Amino acid sequence: MTSLKPFHADDLFRVDDVNLDVLTENFHIAFYLSYLTTWPTLFFSSENPRGEITGYMMGKAEGKGKEWHSHITCLSVSSRYRRIALARTLVDNLEFRSEGPPYDAYFIDLFVRSTNALAIGMYKDFGYSVYRRVVGYYSGGGSGSSTDEEDAFDMRKPLKRDVKRESIRANGENFKVSPEEVYS
Repeated sequence: MTSLKPFHADDLFRVDDVNLDVLTENFHIAFYLSYLTTWPTLFFSSENPRGEITGYMMGKAEGKGKEWHSHITCLSVSSRYRRIALARTLVDNLEFRSEGPPYDAYFIDLFVRSTNALAIGMYKDFGYSVYRRVVGYYSGGGSGSSTDEEDAFDMRKPLKRDVKRESIRANGENFKVSPEEVYS
């Protein structure tokens, strides 16, 4: 049995079991704290009955007009708690929080490596689709050649406010943009 709870600053000292995993992106403490202070209702964790953190969700809200949306910055589940629908529970909770006040978002999006078939399949099972391919979004930190870069898929799921489903498109894998176009 797992329960959801708000993430607190001291939880950063209890996420090792979740973060010490090659599948999890790790951030510096200031990054976690900035999310916690700016979007506290979109940053939450799951705990087992012993009070151990089994997963967490870091989300934020951003954009303007019909681009107003929630973004999944980090979804991570402890390896011991995978394949029991905990990731779906965390995503469902973010979707629920994003649809109502104060956010009233049009959609939720996330970025995933275009080669991460497991994550892409999971998000597609959750109702997300590829909106666009961001060419060279991830850098490998190597010699700086183009082979050190990897594309990202911007995956989206429309929420109830997007009545006309304008936030998604068919064949998004073929719609290529640069990283600069994503943030302009």
